[in-house]
Amino acid sequence: MTERGAGQGRSGLVAITHYRPWLYLSAVVTALAMINALALWGVDVAERGEAVLRSATGLGVVICGIVVGWQMSGKARWWRLLYAAATALWLLGQVLWWTDSAGTGDVVAVAPAAVVYLLLPAFALTAVVLLVRSGGSVIGPGGLLRTPPVTSLLDGVVAGVAFLILVALGGFGTGSGGSLPRTGQPGVELAFALAELVVVAAVVVVAMVYDPDRPYRTNYLLLAGGLVMMASSDRLIAYVRSVDSEGGRFWAGLGLIVGPLTIALAMLEQKPRTAEDGRPNWEFDWARLVLPFVGFLGVAMLFAYHVVSGRSLSPLVACVTVPMVSLVALRQVIAMRAQRLLTERLYRAQSGLAYQVHHDALTGLPNRLLFALRLDEAMVHGNFVLVFVDLDDFKEVNDRFGHAAGDELLRAVGERLRHYVGEKDTLARIGGDEFAILIEGESEQLDAVADRLQRALRNPFPVQGSSVRVRASMGLVRPDAYGGPQTSDDLLRQADISMYAGKRLGKDTAVVYQPLTGVRADFPTALRNAQGGVPAGFHLVYQPVVQLPEGKLVAVEALARWNAPNGMHVSPDTFVVASEAAGMGAVLDGMVLELACTEVAAAGLDVDIHVNVGAPRLGNADFERRVQRTLQRHAIEPSRLVLEITETVPIVDLADAAAQIARLNALGVRVALDDFGAGYNSLTSLHALPVQIVKLHRTLASFADPVRDLALYRSVIDLCAELGFVVIAEGIESRAQVDTVQAAGCHFAQGHLFGRPTSITELSHYRAPELAGGSN
Repeated sequence: MTERGAGQGRSGLVAITHYRPWLYLSAVVTALAMINALALWGVDVAERGEAVLRSATGLGVVICGIVVGWQMSGKARWWRLLYAAATALWLLGQVLWWTDSAGTGDVVAVAPAAVVYLLLPAFALTAVVLLVRSGGSVIGPGGLLRTPPVTSLLDGVVAGVAFLILVALGGFGTGSGGSLPRTGQPGVELAFALAELVVVAAVVVVAMVYDPDRPYRTNYLLLAGGLVMMASSDRLIAYVRSVDSEGGRFWAGLGLIVGPLTIALAMLEQKPRTAEDGRPNWEFDWARLVLPFVGFLGVAMLFAYHVVSGRSLSPLVACVTVPMVSLVALRQVIAMRAQRLLTERLYRAQSGLAYQVHHDALTGLPNRLLFALRLDEAMVHGNFVLVFVDLDDFKEVNDRFGHAAGDELLRAVGERLRHYVGEKDTLARIGGDEFAILIEGESEQLDAVADRLQRALRNPFPVQGSSVRVRASMGLVRPDAYGGPQTSDDLLRQADISMYAGKRLGKDTAVVYQPLTGVRADFPTALRNAQGGVPAGFHLVYQPVVQLPEGKLVAVEALARWNAPNGMHVSPDTFVVASEAAGMGAVLDGMVLELACTEVAAAGLDVDIHVNVGAPRLGNADFERRVQRTLQRHAIEPSRLVLEITETVPIVDLADAAAQIARLNALGVRVALDDFGAGYNSLTSLHALPVQIVKLHRTLASFADPVRDLALYRSVIDLCAELGFVVIAEGIESRAQVDTVQAAGCHFAQGHLFGRPTSITELSHYRAPELAGGSN
């Protein structure tokens, strides 16, 4: 167990439980400090009130450090205890000084108090180092890319210079008994001011490189903010005393009250955002945006006050201001250049991603998605031929020579066919040993097309020193084969039917599609005969969706299964496509939704329910009403339902689909874009559809090259994060894959590693798999 894990296991409950009360208490104390700063009851009362508030907040830090730190282990304990000790020393110094000066601030501190004060910067800096090291490396994947090291260093230098200006305006504290260490010795005062400067610059630099995804970042920001507030307040007290602004010294000292409050909050274990709603925190990193300019803005405001009040700036302050402004300008130039480089990298990554989404990784040919898009475009004018090619007995090549030889043969077949199609034609690998060809302008010469392609494959192919002859069965389709309205999916299905009809005739054939060659789909008939009920042999299984890294069950996806009356198991892709083609897609989706809600409600599972719906349901008002009635009937909160848009049919009108999704969102129902990286879902859908979840298809990465897979997943997940989507990685089957998607920033996953599709009864007893301890 890591230090962080040990600490959370022992103190997480206490810390999280007490976080909100401390926050409310801090707000009340801050309000009291501001009221006290008004000195409504006189300066004497305000001084006593300030002393009480400083003592109380300091004591709160000590208590928090001891109570919370004692329940931690390792460095997570010691930085809290160390800073609690530093605060106790600060309180001791305050007591010694108040006792000696009676709170007037006109007497230098006694020797013990001065020594105590001089130890504070060292204690504070050591506590910061221990806090940073307790969370491991502060720089996560891509951290230095988002925030270049030079920019972070400049941020620290600017913060240090701004603090130096503040110190200089206050005369380095040498003439004030109100700022630490109150020794009255200029050399010691100057050394202490420079020590404070080092602490301020250091904490700002670390804050800029501290990646938002790393542990304890919120604790660090709170601790750093408290330290900067206390140091700045200490110097502001010196400044207001140097300009004889008695009315402002209570306001200047607010940081010595609010700063400890902030540090006390840092002592607590901050509750992660993901623990509240199960969704990762992808909010904009405001800390990195604001921190570099806080000191610059503060100095500008102080200059304005200084000049408006009729005082002149010293030559030292004026000289130091020039390099500070120059450094801020230089920092912006470097940051803009880094942003430009990052944008260029993102553009190249997205371009590469778009290519990979539309092309087959093995052959480099267009894949099914791009082919369907080209086919949709060709159907506008209708002058084309669609050819579906399936290699005969390809399994024998794999069995005889191995899968590597089979891949080599597929690449060679693709290259050969490429030379036999025109420049305007499209050759694609649909999957496995199947290819599809879209030939423009030859709709009346099907025999010539088939003969040309068969001749292309007659010459043998060299495979691992042997000669292999390839035979192929082809199905050819004209766009008007049915004589009625058609979609690209209809044509592909017709070509597939023709190709298999040719295989039954003896292989190495070319069959032109005729309506009579189609085989009647049994499932649509069974669905009609059920008359609103569930057809015989139809049932649902459920696959878990889990939250990483703990593997907690957060949702189940309902998956349809059907066994035909003859006992044959029919593939879901087959009967879903058949239902859509028969106009029964809405009936099927409605039945699955009703059955899923019924079974999940009966099982008493309090998790989200994912249900697949076909793209044609978007824009269907009747389906929208059915969703609403189903949820009301089973008393299921709409926010628990996630409708996954499947890719069996492309979304024709994205604008109408977006409007329908918006109406579903208004009901409280979330919508997911399923199988992203395959099928019809594309980058255009991400941009146009107001979905909340994106599910990454299992084929998005090969998991053969971890570096490339991580780069690809990170590109997609970062893009989705920028657009505000929750990402679920599908097809996760090993711990190595879990490590890859986690490193890419994915917080939710689904796959056989977490459970195969099973009955809802078995899922009621779901236990998360053990994910720790390496990968296999």
